Amino acid sequence: MKLFSYDSQFSQAILKLCYSCYLNLLWFLCSIPVFTAGAATTALYDVTLRISRGEDPSLTSRFFRAFRENFRQSTILWLILLALGILLSLDGYILYNLYKSTTGVFSVVCTLGLAVVIVAAILYCIVLLYLFPLIASVRNRSWPMLRNALLIGIRYLFCTILVFAIHFAMFFVVVAFFTPLVIFGEGLCALLSSYLLNGVIRACSYVPEDTVTDNGGSQ
Repeated sequence: MKLFSYDSQFSQAILKLCYSCYLNLLWFLCSIPVFTAGAATTALYDVTLRISRGEDPSLTSRFFRAFRENFRQSTILWLILLALGILLSLDGYILYNLYKSTTGVFSVVCTLGLAVVIVAAILYCIVLLYLFPLIASVRNRSWPMLRNALLIGIRYLFCTILVFAIHFAMFFVVVAFFTPLVIFGEGLCALLSSYLLNGVIRACSYVPEDTVTDNGGSQ
């Protein structure tokens, strides 16, 4: 039947779901030490961005090649973001409890502090969403990479909201409704996000040239 032929949209959709499940397993295993999660996420996006561009990469070899080639930069930036995330969480927790237990001027100060932390957390999430796809797509120094992740995320805010919604929806469904969907997890989120991010990366001239697509996904 044509529906089940290899080139049919249905078969391709099922194939990509299988890809996302397998990539999610690779990502999870490589993220277990925690400090390697950044390199694992970069490797994941390296593969999913290629899939969304219509390429047919060898999943395992491409994943581990990108993992090795981007390990140093991804790990350094991930550890910086991890430390900032912990700091923001602690600040928010402390300020919230102080806000609940105080009144008057100090309560107002805590409210302003919470507002600052919330804004910082939003900017932090934007960087987190864009940083690893950018590392997978372009070769640049660490500070410009962080800056560009933030500026691109703000510039293409609608795409940012959609990518965030994909990740939030997966988390919500897994936690609240159907836990077995965790087998797709970040793999499916990255694949769906890549179809959105490819357009943004292309608009920002971050798409690698064909002559260098095999050079770790970087130009």
